[in-house]
Amino acid sequence: MADSGNKTLACRNFWKAGSDEVPSVVPNQIIPDVLESYDFDRARVHPKFLHTNATSHKWAFGAIAELLDNAVDEICHGATFVRVDKTTNPKDGSPMLLFQDDGGGMDPEGIRRCMSLGFSSKRSKTTIGQYGNGFKTSTMRLGADAVVFTRAFCEGQATVSIGLLSYTFLRSTMKDDIIVPMLDFKMEGGRLVPLVYSCSEEWDSSLKLLIDWSPFSSKEELLQQFEDVGSHGTKVLIYNLWMNDDGLLELDFDDDEEDILLRDQANNTTGSSRHHKDIVQHHISHRLRFSLRAYTSILYMRKFTNFKILLRGKPVEQVFISEEMKFKKSVTYKPQVGVNSEVVAVRTTIGFAKEAPVLGIFGVNVYHKNRLIMPFWKVLQEASSRGRSVLGVLEANFIEPAHDKQDFERTPLFIRLESKLRQIIVDYWKDNCHLIGYQGSTGRSTKASPQKAQPQKAQRANMSSVHVGGDPSRNIPRRANLDDDKEDNVPPANSQGEDAEEGGSMASFDPNLIETLTEENSNLLSRRDKLQARDAQLRLTIAQLEKELEETRRKCAHAAAELQHRQIDP
Repeated sequence: MADSGNKTLACRNFWKAGSDEVPSVVPNQIIPDVLESYDFDRARVHPKFLHTNATSHKWAFGAIAELLDNAVDEICHGATFVRVDKTTNPKDGSPMLLFQDDGGGMDPEGIRRCMSLGFSSKRSKTTIGQYGNGFKTSTMRLGADAVVFTRAFCEGQATVSIGLLSYTFLRSTMKDDIIVPMLDFKMEGGRLVPLVYSCSEEWDSSLKLLIDWSPFSSKEELLQQFEDVGSHGTKVLIYNLWMNDDGLLELDFDDDEEDILLRDQANNTTGSSRHHKDIVQHHISHRLRFSLRAYTSILYMRKFTNFKILLRGKPVEQVFISEEMKFKKSVTYKPQVGVNSEVVAVRTTIGFAKEAPVLGIFGVNVYHKNRLIMPFWKVLQEASSRGRSVLGVLEANFIEPAHDKQDFERTPLFIRLESKLRQIIVDYWKDNCHLIGYQGSTGRSTKASPQKAQPQKAQRANMSSVHVGGDPSRNIPRRANLDDDKEDNVPPANSQGEDAEEGGSMASFDPNLIETLTEENSNLLSRRDKLQARDAQLRLTIAQLEKELEETRRKCAHAAAELQHRQIDP
């Protein structure tokens, strides 16, 4: 009988696991050599490479995003959801990370491509993945082990497959090659029949390894995992999750039952006052660092029409940065991609954050093929007030992202893009900073001219687009003169023969009203927060009353049954 206890590595810290010399936990156990003689199920790479390869993900959420990308790429095969959740390892009760989608699934050949190294069949201009490395790096970055369950219907044949990528198994048994135990079944006569490619000993050895090293203790338990997969789809379970230096899980499942948090990442907050810190803490530019729900809400640039990301049972509501701006305009940038390349036009949407000028967050959100690569990228120096509260959004498909999809390759094309964005932001700031209460270097006055004076109510009507989000705050920055700011190194316009065209229009208003309107917005937001708190309390009361009502109904039913029994048998 297989050992029912779960096997783990001695070192559970991701950044130390690669250098840890792991003694075998089963020194007398001889793993059957039959698997090692079949190239079909193995990649000829040392197991330590699994860990080294995963270090490309410095950020755990970047690894999660890779797995979400795989599900999003399945939209073309009918996927309507991807589920991310915490579940429990049945062998030891430890947390496991679940990813499940209803895409096309993988046939036996497809799962081998997925779990081998450096293979990708994705060559579409729309699919996000392209290196064939994302599954291995992402799963191994999040935990030491991963088991995959997939069901597919291909060429008239329904198949299910199970694969195990286990760093714990490979290191504990001192393997010098990566062995990936896999089981395949086909549907025949309404039941699952094992697919045996060479000999039954190989199939039996794979089953034994899956039972010994996966969270499941029998073939029946393994097959039960397909009960909620449907007619096609894939389920990935990552277990033996990595821990931090304090011995706590890197991923925090407990603080928010509707979210997955990065432990110890929420404390880096700056602000001039308590109210200002509150605004910063609630803004998505801060929360995305540690909240998976916040990060995934802006992870994709375009709105899904028939697809949902379900995080811990609740759909993620997409947030579009371009809708979080005021006084927006668009600038079309035409980079020189190559001598014989077709002309590329990149539209950059730029504007002030809705919270301006209370909150000075700024940065450009750069996407590639719909996927966020660089959130709130600060192309200007942070110490300068130039560009304060200016946000931008663009999709840069003409440059290639790095392998972890958290940055771009530092090519000359990327450097020219950075220079162009810096110029666009500075130009926008010079022309429009007076709209949020700053005085530009051109000497534009922040006071309204007598000729354009309007009644205050009319001015407020024209200011309907001005909104200060976040928590209430009265910390309005002083109006600064940009002549005193440190100059950023901005290249001349149209360098390298590249063009920038501007579009859009701007609302105008009397900037003298900014403080009054901001205060009014703060008051409204304060009232909103109180109403939300009251609504939450009422919902709690309703839930409690419903619970009491259910209990009363249960007691009444019990009393009625007992009364009926007494009437029948006095």
